[in-house]
Amino acid sequence: MDRNPSPPPPSRDEDEEAAAGGDCIGSTVYSKHWLFGVLSGLIQMVSPENAKSSSDDEEQQMELDEEMENEICRVWDMSMDEDVALFLQEFNAPDIFMGVLAKSKCPRLREICVGILGNMACFQEICVSISSDKNLGQVLLHCLYDSDPPTLLETSRLLLTCLSQTEVASVWVERIRENPAIYDSICFIMSSSTNVDLLVKVGEVVDKLFDLDEKLMLEWIKSGAVQALDQPQEDSEQQPVFRIVPCVLEAAKQVRSENPEGLDVYMHILQLLTTVDDGIQAIVQCPDTGKDTWNLLFDLVCHEFCQSDDPPIILQEQKTVLASVFSVLSAIYASQTEQEYLKIGKVDLPLIDSLIRVLQNMEHCQKKPENSVESNTEETKKSDLTQEDFHLKILKDISCEFLSNIFQVLTKETITQGLKEGQLSKQKCSCAFENLLPFYSPVVEDFLKILREVDTTLAGNLEEGFPSLKIQT
Repeated sequence: MDRNPSPPPPSRDEDEEAAAGGDCIGSTVYSKHWLFGVLSGLIQMVSPENAKSSSDDEEQQMELDEEMENEICRVWDMSMDEDVALFLQEFNAPDIFMGVLAKSKCPRLREICVGILGNMACFQEICVSISSDKNLGQVLLHCLYDSDPPTLLETSRLLLTCLSQTEVASVWVERIRENPAIYDSICFIMSSSTNVDLLVKVGEVVDKLFDLDEKLMLEWIKSGAVQALDQPQEDSEQQPVFRIVPCVLEAAKQVRSENPEGLDVYMHILQLLTTVDDGIQAIVQCPDTGKDTWNLLFDLVCHEFCQSDDPPIILQEQKTVLASVFSVLSAIYASQTEQEYLKIGKVDLPLIDSLIRVLQNMEHCQKKPENSVESNTEETKKSDLTQEDFHLKILKDISCEFLSNIFQVLTKETITQGLKEGQLSKQKCSCAFENLLPFYSPVVEDFLKILREVDTTLAGNLEEGFPSLKIQT
C-alpha cells in the first residue's frame, strides 16, 4: 500500500505561534489549534444535520475532499509521535473516529481513521484505553466485514498490535470468539484476496490468535466442518462453506512468490493446527485438502528451499519456515494408513535428500569462525545460543524425528534405488547417522540390517565410522 504523504513543515505562522508557547503539542511543533480544526471538521462530516439522503449525495459521501484528505493524512503521520497520540487520546479522538467508522461511507476516510487508531495503539497506555472501550471494540471488529482492502489492512494491523499487548490480548480474543462471523470474513479474505500485504497481515492475526488461544483455534477448525454438515447440498453454490485449511493454503499459494515472510506465517499456522488432533484431521480427512497440503509443502522442501546449488548459509534465512513445513509434513506422513501412504507416491527418497541436505547445511552454519576474537567471548557465545542456535536446534529436532520416521519404512528396494540415485551415499548416510544417534539408535540399526543385504561394503564402512553400532550389531 502507498505510504501517506509526510507531514508538511510547519508554516511561518505556526512557527511564530509555537514560539509564543501554549499551542504546541508536547515537545513537538504541531499546533493544537490546527488539530482541533481537523477533528472538528471530522465531527461535522458525520453530524446528523449533514446527513445526506439523495442517491447523488450518497455517491459524494463515498469520496473525500482533497484538502480534507491531505489534512487528515497529516494527522495520520503525526499520530506516530507519542505526544500527539496522547493528546489525541486526551481530546477523545477515538470517540470521533468511532463515529466516523459507524456513519461514514467513504472508504478512504475509514481507512485513515483506523490507521490513526492503529498508530495510537502502538503506545501501551493508549492501547489499554482503546481496548477497554467495548463500543469502539465492536466498531473496529465490524471493520473486518468491510469490502475495502486498505481498510481491512489497517484494521488487521490494529488488531495485531492489540493482540501483541499482554494486558489486552485476552480481551480481543474473547471479543473475536463472541463474533463468529469474523471467522467467515477472515476465511473469505484468505481464500479470495490477491492483495499480498493484506494476506500477510491477516495471516499474522490468525497466527497470533491461534498461538494465544487453543480453544479459539479448535472452534475455528470445527466451524467449517459443522457448516458443511448443516448446509443442504442444493444450497452449496449460494452459501460457500469456509474450511480453515483450504483457505490457509490458498493464501499461502498467493504470497509464496512475492513475500517469503508471509509464507513463513502461513506455514506456522499449519504447524499450529497440527498441534491438536482435530487440526491434523482437518488436514488429512478430506482427500483433496490432504493432497493439496502435501503437494504444496513437498514442492517447497524438494524444489524451492535449501537446494543443492544454494549456499549453506541460506539455512539461516529459511530455518523457521523449514521447521514449520517439515513439522506439518511429518504429521501428515505419520497419520497415513498403508493404503493412503501408497497413494502419496514415491516420496521417501526426495524427502530424505532434502532432510539430509538441511542437516549438512546446519553443520556448516553452526561452525564458529576460527579467527574471530569476538566468537570466544562469553557474551557472544550466549548471544549465539539465544538467537541462531535456538531456532536451528528446533529445526534439527524436527528434521531428525521426520527422518527417523521415513527410515523406519524404507524397504530393500527403496534403499537400492537410493544408492543408485545418490540420496543414500556414504557421505549422506554418515550425516544422517551423526544426527540420529544416539536418540534413534534402533532405527539406525534396522536400517543397517537392510543395507547389509544391499551393499555389504558400505554397511561395513558405516559401522567402522560409528563404533557404537558395530558393538550393538
